[in-house]
Amino acid sequence: MEGWISLPKIELHAHLNGSIRNSTLLELARVLGDEGVLVSADVEHVIMKDDRSLPECFKLFDLIHVVTTDHETVTRITKEVVEDFAAENTVYLELRTTPKKNESKGMSKRSYMEAVINGLRGIDAVDVVFTPACGRTEISISSPINDSCNGLTRRKIYVRLLLSIDRRETTAAAMETVQLALEMRDLGVVGIDLSGNPVVGEWETFLPALKFAREQGLSVTLHCGEVPNQKEIQAMLDFLPQRIGHACCLEEEDWRKLKSSKIPVEICLTSNIRTETIGSIDIHHFVDLYNAKHPLVLCTDDTGVFSTSLSREYSIAAASFGLDNREIFQLARDAIEYAFADDGVKEDLREIFDSAVKKLGL
Repeated sequence: MEGWISLPKIELHAHLNGSIRNSTLLELARVLGDEGVLVSADVEHVIMKDDRSLPECFKLFDLIHVVTTDHETVTRITKEVVEDFAAENTVYLELRTTPKKNESKGMSKRSYMEAVINGLRGIDAVDVVFTPACGRTEISISSPINDSCNGLTRRKIYVRLLLSIDRRETTAAAMETVQLALEMRDLGVVGIDLSGNPVVGEWETFLPALKFAREQGLSVTLHCGEVPNQKEIQAMLDFLPQRIGHACCLEEEDWRKLKSSKIPVEICLTSNIRTETIGSIDIHHFVDLYNAKHPLVLCTDDTGVFSTSLSREYSIAAASFGLDNREIFQLARDAIEYAFADDGVKEDLREIFDSAVKKLGL
């Protein structure tokens, strides 16, 4: 299974704007260069590199923040990101994004998310299923499949949305994001994420909004342990979120608490190495968690910024940790259980994986 593209995959930790295509980012940067907003020559070489240094990654994040400030761009990026995941056989995608306000462009948090939804609606290359319905029946946004006479099989991808609370935000702003998530549940919003610069903000600021989200039935995932901060890490683990992301800087006591709680961990190998949160792949905590049979799922974090893909993350895991085809397949299938999806969708996903066993020769 070279490249692991043929493997059905579940993506649970992907940031929308960080997954922008290099070609799209280059195009948008040149437009802004023509408008005098920035000097495109200063960023073009960074965009075109695959093996970016940490400062270059942060430079790219800054550029992405500048270019994703209008509805049309947000819609375009959403469409392209989902198409890219579907092209490598991702069958379920949880896409997270921080709703933005941009008064100069008439953008509110709600209109930003409406632009995201419009991106999902605009996809016709694959069948995108993002609107939850009762039981196992879902509403497909794309046109009915009508390619059987040509021997073509259209891809299908389930997409769910997580609204991110940025650590720079106030309690009131965080509550606004949770309220928006509740209002958009019928459009595939299933949960809340806490993310952003890990050295900014205090846990207590976001706790009221996160508690409210959980009380209202939204799932919660937290970026946890991106930097050493044991007080916050302990508080996050005590909160018992449905999942946490990264978990790079935990101390022994934190590891014991995590393992006893069985909170699934979203593992982003390339991201952790590129951001220098983990010194090298051979000391990555994936091994300890995997050997302990702790719930975990391989994810990309930011496919664009870190020049990776979900297939590549599985390839890295197989090569670095000596996992065979069956172990990789099981790792991918286990992720179904950690998705913020309803039982009907999970059952559909299990059937997809089970039907793939023979095709993959497992």
